[in-house]
Amino acid sequence: MFKTYFETLANCFRIPELRSRIWFTLFVLVICRLVALTPVPGLDGEVLLKAFDDLREAEANNPDGSSPNLLGLYSLFTGGALERCAIGSLGIMPYISATIILQLMTAVVPSLSKLSREEGGRTQIIKYGRYLTVLLCLGQGYVMSIGWENPGRVFQGLDLEGELVRDPGTWYRIQTMLMLTTGTVLLMWMGEQITERGVGNGVSLVITIGIIARLPQAAQSLWDMFAGQMVDGEMVSQFNMFHGFLLVGLLLGIVAAVIAMTQGQRKIPVQYAQRAVGRKMYQGGSSFLPLRVNYAGVMPIIFAQAILMFPQAIFQFLAGLPAVSSIDPQGNVTGGLLYSVFNTLSLKLAYGEPWFLVLEGSMIMFFSYFWVATQFNETQIADDLKKYGGYIPGQRPGAPTRDFLHHAMSRLTLAGAVFLVVIAIIPTIMSDQLNIPFAVSSFFGGTSILITVGVMLDTMRQLESHLMMRHYDGFLKKGKIRGR
Repeated sequence: MFKTYFETLANCFRIPELRSRIWFTLFVLVICRLVALTPVPGLDGEVLLKAFDDLREAEANNPDGSSPNLLGLYSLFTGGALERCAIGSLGIMPYISATIILQLMTAVVPSLSKLSREEGGRTQIIKYGRYLTVLLCLGQGYVMSIGWENPGRVFQGLDLEGELVRDPGTWYRIQTMLMLTTGTVLLMWMGEQITERGVGNGVSLVITIGIIARLPQAAQSLWDMFAGQMVDGEMVSQFNMFHGFLLVGLLLGIVAAVIAMTQGQRKIPVQYAQRAVGRKMYQGGSSFLPLRVNYAGVMPIIFAQAILMFPQAIFQFLAGLPAVSSIDPQGNVTGGLLYSVFNTLSLKLAYGEPWFLVLEGSMIMFFSYFWVATQFNETQIADDLKKYGGYIPGQRPGAPTRDFLHHAMSRLTLAGAVFLVVIAIIPTIMSDQLNIPFAVSSFFGGTSILITVGVMLDTMRQLESHLMMRHYDGFLKKGKIRGR
C-alpha cells in the first residue's frame, strides 16, 4: 500500500504542470511561515513568547491539568504568530470573517443575491470581501495594538516580565495597525495565488500550515506526558504504553469519523422527463441530488468560538472596574452585588467550564441550522427541478418537493450538528478530565482536525484530477476518492 502511495507521489512530479504547481504552493507556504515569525517593529515578542512557554510548562507539570485561555486557542490558527507579536498576528481570520459576512448578507440582501446570480457578480462580491477585510484588519489591528500596551488586562493568566511595547503612543498604534493589516492582506493575496496557480484551496492551506506548525510543540508535550517527572529520585508518570495505544486508536477513530462525515451525503434520486425545446428534443434520464450530512462544515464551530471569546473577558473587565470592586486591607478584591454577579458569570463562562461547554454546544447547534437556512435554498431547487422537467419519485413538483427537501435536510443537519458538538468538546474534555496538555488534545478534535482533514481531502481531489487527466492512477483504489 505504501509503495503505491510513493509511486503516486512520484507520478505527481513527473507531470511538468503539476510539479510546478506543487513547488509554487510549497514556496508560498514557506513565505506564510516567515510572516508568522517576523515581529512587528517596536514590540518585544520574546517577552510574550516566554510567558506562553511558561504557561505551557506549568500546564504540563500540573497533575490536575488546566484549560487553555482563548488567546492561546486563537494563536493556534495563526501558527504561533500572536505569541511572537508577529506581523501575521491577525492571521487569515479577518478575511474568513469578511467572506462569511458577505455570504450571509447575500442570502438576506436582495441586491447582493441578484448580483451573485449575474455574470461577473461573484467577482464583484469577492472584491467587496477584500475591502471588508481591510476594514476589519484596521479595527482589529488598532485594538490589538492597545492590548499589547496593556498586556496585564488582555493576557490574563500569563506572567509577563517586562513591557511588550518599547515606545508606546499614537505613532506606535498607527504603525502596528498598518503592519498587522499588511500582514493579513499579504496572507490573503498569497492564499488567492495558491488557489489560482498552485494546488488546493489557498486560504484553507494557509490556516492548515499554521495548525501543522504546532506539531513540534505537541510532540514535545506528548514526550513530557510519557517521560514523567522526577519525584524522590525516581521518574514518575501517570501515562504508560497502554495509554499511548489508546491515544493512537482514538486519533485514528476521530480521523475516520471526520472523513466519513465530511464525505457523507444522502443521494436524492431525480428523474427527468423527455422534453422538447424548439426543434431540439432532450432525452429524459435519471440523476441524483446530493445532500451533505455536514453541510455547514467547520463554520458553526468558528462562529461559536469567535462569539464566546468576548463574554468572559467582558464580565471580568466589568468586575474589575473601580465603581464595582474594591480592595480590602489584605489585598483581596471584594465588592457588592454587581461584583459578585460579574465575577460569578466570568468564572462560569471561563473556557472549559461546564456552562461554557453547554453554551458552546447550543451555539454550534443553532449556527448549523442557521447556516443551512441561509445557504440551502430548497425553494429555488424545487423550482429549478420543475423548470427543467425533473421530479423526485414519489413527490409532486413544486411545494411538495420543497417540503420534502426541507424535511430531509433538517434531519441531516441534526446529525451533522451533533457530530460537530462532539468534535468541538473532545479537546476540552481530554484536557480537563484526562489531564492531557491542550497542545496535544487540540489535534484530537475541534477546528484543527476538521480543517486539516478537509483540506487534505480537497488537495487530494485536485492532485487526483491532474493525474487522471494524464492516465495515472490516483491516491486511492481505482483512482477515486470514496464518497464522491
